[in-house]
Amino acid sequence: MNVLFICSRNQWRSPTAEQVWRRHPDLSVKSAGTSRNARKPLTPVLLQWADVICVMEQKHKNRIVAEYQRLIEHKPLHVLDIPDDYKYMDPELVSLLEEVVAHRLGL
Repeated sequence: MNVLFICSRNQWRSPTAEQVWRRHPDLSVKSAGTSRNARKPLTPVLLQWADVICVMEQKHKNRIVAEYQRLIEHKPLHVLDIPDDYKYMDPELVSLLEEVVAHRLGL
């Protein structure tokens, strides 16, 4: 299953999610950001690659739906409700991502 993790600037939350889940045997993971200033900006190619999309906040979902509705209309899109309160690989963020993503993806 190809899972795309998305936050705003692809600086802390989505790269942490990518790192946490990259070794799972059933998943292929990537991350991106919705901002034009993101380290790895979201592209139509990334959305086409993804089987499942996980965004950190509702605002990310809103932006993706507004810009790419046709590309994602048949794909599961999960809002993880993880605020921008963490740095890269923060132990609390790692723990939260392990729990929330496993639950949302049924792992």
